[in-house]
Amino acid sequence: MARFWLCAGGAVFFLAFLVLHSRFSGSSVLREFIFQISWRTEEILYRLDVGWPKHSEYFTGTTFCVAVDSLNGLLYIAQRGDNIQKVLVFTEDGYFLRAWNYTVDTPHGMFAASTLYEQSIWITDVGNGSFGHTIKKYNSFGDLVQVLGTPGKKGTGLNPLQFDNPAELYVEDTGDIYIVDGDGGLNNRLIKLSQDFMMLWLHGENGTGPAKFNIPHSVTVDSSGRVWVADRGNKRIQVFDKDTGVWLGAWNNCFTEEGPSSVRFTPDGKYLIIAQLNLSRLLFVAAPPVGSIGYCSVISSIQLADQVLPHLLDISGKTGAIYVAEIGAKQVQKYVPLKS
Repeated sequence: MARFWLCAGGAVFFLAFLVLHSRFSGSSVLREFIFQISWRTEEILYRLDVGWPKHSEYFTGTTFCVAVDSLNGLLYIAQRGDNIQKVLVFTEDGYFLRAWNYTVDTPHGMFAASTLYEQSIWITDVGNGSFGHTIKKYNSFGDLVQVLGTPGKKGTGLNPLQFDNPAELYVEDTGDIYIVDGDGGLNNRLIKLSQDFMMLWLHGENGTGPAKFNIPHSVTVDSSGRVWVADRGNKRIQVFDKDTGVWLGAWNNCFTEEGPSSVRFTPDGKYLIIAQLNLSRLLFVAAPPVGSIGYCSVISSIQLADQVLPHLLDISGKTGAIYVAEIGAKQVQKYVPLKS
């Protein structure tokens, strides 16, 4: 027993030494070692809501994306498949409301951008049919309101604006739109549009350097005015100033195994939640302070079952609940804060 406590004490002392040494020496090897150790001591922040949804039988296709309308307590889910309703509308509590399929070809990403006067949902469409390669705005009942891009025609043009496999978008309360265009298509770009769809700034080149992309797959904006892009093929997250488009930095130390497929912040801004598709894993990463990007620091994680494949996720601005669209399991699951 004495030998056990002696070994345990030595291990604790060794780890403390590594932490201090890595902090003051700046060793990337030690930082990576400490990162790997942190997985064993992480916090538990969320739990699965096993009673959600009330009606899972409506998942009849492959669920690719989800969007939360926190203002109205609604949840939108887009799925792919033949002869099915592509868009499902639930309450956040899990009750099915309605479904529709009008002008939706092959949905990939979506974003709910409702106001006090309008319930709306934006969908990125990567299909090759007459409605594909576009980003479309609908009302809650499926009526088409706005189309960005050239329906049915992929391309790289900016005037008129064209897309090729647009992956996802994020719409601010001001109406400004951030688009990641390039889920394996011709384009690898991040575009910011004004509320009247005028180009404000653009990063649009394939590559591995700063402000270049290889499959930009998800985008979000934090409360400090920074745009976060899941640069999936490059196994990193890149960060930009939302007003100027200036590149601020990148995270890659969390993604040695696989790149990020989805990024969203918790309502309190404390954590960035990241989905890793093929690892079937969710990461909870500490959000950096204003003025610093720093390093990716994993606080918690959720390991899903093999082949669940979490593709895109969204978070309720009111409850903090996470909704994950799983293309392997063909369902959406809800995770709620442990303290709720």
